Amino acid sequence: MVYLFIFVFYKSIMLTKSEKTTKYIIETVAPIFNKKGYEATSMKDITSATSLTKGAIYGNFKNKEAIAISAFKENVNALLKKIAKHQNQSKSPLEKLYLITDFYTNYYDYSKKLGGCPILNIGVDAKHQETSLLEHVRSVINKTQYNISKLIDWGKETSEIKQEVNSQLFAKRLYSHIQGAIFMTYTMDDEQYLKQAMIEMNSIIKNEIEK
Repeated sequence: MVYLFIFVFYKSIMLTKSEKTTKYIIETVAPIFNKKGYEATSMKDITSATSLTKGAIYGNFKNKEAIAISAFKENVNALLKKIAKHQNQSKSPLEKLYLITDFYTNYYDYSKKLGGCPILNIGVDAKHQETSLLEHVRSVINKTQYNISKLIDWGKETSEIKQEVNSQLFAKRLYSHIQGAIFMTYTMDDEQYLKQAMIEMNSIIKNEIEK
């Protein structure tokens, strides 16, 4: 573990000037794209926030779409790391499932710091734009649902979850319930939508899939 830490640290200080600039741009504009969306975020917004010229920006990115994709990945990676850390509180697949709903119970406060839910914000925005950004959003959703389904499969192996549960369908059900509640919470500016939805999902897990 010590060697790993040294290796990571060594790599971080060995970043080239170009890599440092790219990293700086992504971290700076990620919240802007998340709040304003792809179409509404202008190059002026990007240059103003970074204090860099258009030439410097395009020296690191092919176009605005490439910046938006990198910004989306930055926001999503931060979110997924947060969820993974929260799930590490238990080694039980069933408990890890409950920890997903537990995380999203207080998601409103956390996501507001990001400018909203990146998956919901960028997903809705990208659906109306002719860019490949939408495919990246869909990829994250598919991977998230796949990971939930594998968690359910693991729970079957440990006899914590009923064998007859359709893992893929339940994963879609859980995630759509979460995203729907996030939409209502932000639209109505009322976190009770999300909190109540997670209470209901816990009841569904308890009564329908827990063995």
